[in-house]
This record gives sequence, C-alpha cells and structure tokens, in this order.
Amino acid sequence: MRVPVLVLGLGNVLLGDDGLGPISLARIERDYRIPPGVRLVEGGTLGLTLLGELAQAVHVILVDAVATGEPPGTLVRLDGEAVRDAVRERLSVHQVGVADLLDAARLIGCYPESVVLLGLAPGSIRLGFERTQPVEEAIGTLVSAVVREVTSLGYELVAQPRAGAADRPIHALVRHFGL
Repeated sequence: MRVPVLVLGLGNVLLGDDGLGPISLARIERDYRIPPGVRLVEGGTLGLTLLGELAQAVHVILVDAVATGEPPGTLVRLDGEAVRDAVRERLSVHQVGVADLLDAARLIGCYPESVVLLGLAPGSIRLGFERTQPVEEAIGTLVSAVVREVTSLGYELVAQPRAGAADRPIHALVRHFGL
C-alpha cells in the first residue's frame, strides 16, 4: 500500500548536530497530531535498509543535517535534482547511504513523485549527544518548515502539545536497533 507522505528523519544522534533529523521528528511526534496518510520514520543512518519505506512513498521529505558552508543553524530546503546533488556532496557523515538509497529507488523504478530535503547547516558533528547552540535554537524553525511542507502536500499537522513529553534521541536507537 502506498504512503502518501513519508517524513524520514536521518542522522546519528551520537554525533551532535548530525542527530537533528531524528530529534526533529521526535518533536513533531510530541507536538502534533499526525493525520492518516503521513508516516514519520526515524531512519537514523540505516541507508539501504530504508528502501522498503521509500519504495512505498508517493512524496518524501528527508530531514537531516546538510553541510552547505552556511553558518550553523541555517535552514536548508532542496527539492528535485538538487536533492540528488546534495546527498552526493553536502550531507553529513552518512551521505553515501542516502545517495545509495535514492539511487536504488530510481534503479528499481520506485522513486517517489517528489523528494524534498529539509535541514540545518551543522556546527559540529563530533561524538556526543549535545547539539551546538545555533542548531539547537534552529530546530523549532526546522520543525515548522517540515510542518509547512507536509501541509503543502495536503495534510494538516495539528498542533497538540503534550505536557511532560521530552525529546527522545535515544528512542531512535532503541526502535531501530532493538537496544
């Protein structure tokens, strides 16, 4: 069954700013009601393992750190062929896996109708759970950009804050690796 909108949070939560994809998805999951037709997947650094998810999607929004040379925390939005170029040249430490994932989808004829990359320029991709201050401060902007992108595809994410919910960067690891 086709998934109309797949929002795929990429990055390694163990490498500082690189973990902003899964962190952003956790905030969306915490603060918004996700309508039918929208699927959030914390993809971490799973690369080709995500091909099944991508193959079922009509529209894909990738959320990740994007090394652009811009100041840390700068919002980045790319679509179409610019995404393909970016995953080859400017993504963070797991760029090869994302490039391979998109190439494999194209090769087997299941490339989504649209692919958008939303992210932030990282400040530091070093071992550690902490994000740099500019990136931490800009995650709300990134979350808002993802919400707008989903809305532009015809699906409304309704704000629904949940008291006491915290960011869950470790949960991405637990879900995907069974830790």
